This record gives sequence, C-alpha cells and structure tokens, in this order.
Amino acid sequence: MTKFRRASRTARVLVPAAVSVVLLAGCAQAPGGASAGATSPAGISPTTAPPTAGSSMTATPVPAGRPAPGSLLVSDFGSDTVTFVDPAKGATGSVKVGTAPYGLVVGADGRAWVATAEGVAVVDTATRQRLALVPYRTDAGPTGTGEYRGGGMGIALSPDGHRVYVGVNVPGGNGTLEVIDTATRKVTDTVPVGRRPFDVDVSEDGKEVYVTNHDSFDVTVVTAGTLAPRRIEVAPYGTEGGLGSWLKPHYTAVRPSDGKLLLPFEGERLAVVDPRTGRTTTEPMTADTHQHGATVTPDGTLFAVGTGPIDPAEDRGPSLTVRTPGGAERVYPLDGPHEDVAVSKDGRTAYVTGGFTRDGYWDGLSVVDLDSGDTRRLAAGSRPLGVVVF
Repeated sequence: MTKFRRASRTARVLVPAAVSVVLLAGCAQAPGGASAGATSPAGISPTTAPPTAGSSMTATPVPAGRPAPGSLLVSDFGSDTVTFVDPAKGATGSVKVGTAPYGLVVGADGRAWVATAEGVAVVDTATRQRLALVPYRTDAGPTGTGEYRGGGMGIALSPDGHRVYVGVNVPGGNGTLEVIDTATRKVTDTVPVGRRPFDVDVSEDGKEVYVTNHDSFDVTVVTAGTLAPRRIEVAPYGTEGGLGSWLKPHYTAVRPSDGKLLLPFEGERLAVVDPRTGRTTTEPMTADTHQHGATVTPDGTLFAVGTGPIDPAEDRGPSLTVRTPGGAERVYPLDGPHEDVAVSKDGRTAYVTGGFTRDGYWDGLSVVDLDSGDTRRLAAGSRPLGVVVF
C-alpha cells in the first residue's frame, strides 16, 4: 500500500487564519458572493470585478474563414465573450455570447457551444457570429457573475455531434444536467445531479455522461440512452467539513485505454474511478498543490493544472503536471493561478488558462513547451477559463 506524504488532510477543511486573507473567497464553500479583486503577476494588467452582461470586449475583426489549425478559443469568464487566439500573436477578436462564460466545446462542424450564466451560446467559428442562445430549463436564479453564479459550468459534446450536455449550477442546491439537441438547438431533457457541476465528460462510445460535482464530493454517471443517473462518491480525503472542505473534486479526464475516470487531488493523489463498478483506487502524485483543470491526450497522458497552495507554509505553488500512462510525472512550475488546460494536436505544447475560478486570476494563457520546459505568457481574453484547440 502506497504511503502518501501526509496520511490525511481532512483536518484542513477550513483555511488557516494566516492564509484566509489570501484565499477567503476560495472554492471551499459558496457564501453567495462573487470573487472580487485580483492580483497582477508578471506584467499582466490587473483584472477588476467581472463586468455586467451589458459590457463586452471590442468587436471582432473581419473573419477570414475557419480558424487556422492550432489556433485557440477561450471563454472569457470576466466578460460576456469568447476570444479567438493565435498562439504566436495573441487575441485576434472576440464574439459576445452571454454572461460569464465557463466551459466550451467545439464540434467537427466548427460550431462552438459555450456554457454561460444565461444559456448555452452557439457560435459559428468561421463567421465569428453567435447563432443562438439556448435558455436553460432549470431555474438557476438571477443571472450573475463570479465564482458561485448560477447557470452553465461544465459542457461536453456527444461523439456523434447530435447532443450537447451541460451542467447547470443552482446556487444553494443540487444542479442538473441539461441535454440539448444540436439540430433543433433546444433542451430535450434534464437530469438531477450533484452540487456545482464543474465538469462534464462523455465516454468514448457516447453511452455514458460523467458530471463532476464539486460541492457534493461525487461524480454522477448518466446513461445516455435512458438518462438514468448513478452517484459515485469520489472523496479520497473523506467528506469531513462538507461545503467548508477544500478537498473536493474539480475536473475529470476519461482515460482512453479503459474508460476509467481520472481525478487529480492536491498534487498528492490521483483518484481512478471505474464508472461501471463505482470502485475508486488512488495513486500517488508529486506536485503538492491544489489542482483544478485536467485533460488527457489520446495516448493516455494526463495533464493536471495546479492552482497554488492551500497553505503556503506546507504546499507548493502553481504548476502543470504531465503524467505518463505509466505514472511518471514531470511538473512544470507556473507563475500565478491557472484553471484549465488544452494540448496542441502534436502533443508538444500546453495552453493553461489564467482565468481561475477564485481570486488571483489574470487575463491570459501560459504557453508551455513540453520538450524544453520553457513557459511564456500570452495575453488572451478576459479571465479565460475554458480553452479548446482547433
């Protein structure tokens, strides 16, 4: 049996007093307010409180057809737009989509589906126009901004492109998974899930949908055909502290080789969940930092974003962990908090968003050369969270 560096961190369910000034508005629990204030690391302009739905970034330049391979699209949680990004030059234009965009996904047809506080925006990435805003069936309360706002969070597309699945957060209660028909652009079904559905993923064969629920320590497994939900608790540190705990799941990656779910925790433990049996095993990790975004490449390499320490006296700073299918890890230090990650098609470059759901966010991406380890910052979007590579 593997011995972890600390036998348990459940005693640290609330932020120590010495650290609480820095992380008071963190992902531990939802007091009902939005994150406020931001730091300004390494030459990136400070980000103020998220603007209202009526404000947006500047108009998009004249589009030049489908985005170039290797270019990026990010969701601007700090405004009501998505931004197109050239990795060599930076932002090339933005499209207004709706209040506080969170996750996004792009289909083979070039349409982007963006989870906002108001509904799911449909964007033609060739013409750079919003085609529709699909309202939610779920009553998520007044439209708002900030970390705990109601509305769409995680989002995924079925492999055949016929359905979009979006996790809808309902402040103060359990969320839902809404199913959208991509042809009609209408919600066809809703499924009850857990609290604050940070992430949504789909199995490779499209038969199951996985909703990662941050505040209820679980993943909801939804059978795509019947829409029957099953709850799997994922709590390698236990559930002590409830909403006050920092040790909760955030993002999930589906392992291509066997369909198991990979959930990184604290740079210390990787929870490996078998969605068929509900059994969870753990493997050691090495980054020792609070982790959020995760993705996996077709060869099974896992990328996990380290946002920074819960307790600076004990934990390490922000980083990107790259973990081989065999469990070997390389940890790339990053400057400042980050949220999510996408990887270039050739597997040589990672793009890590600086938006972050908590305080300390910044307006750009860290571009990591995975061969050399060199990292550079790229100004892109307004508090970018979700990111996809064309």
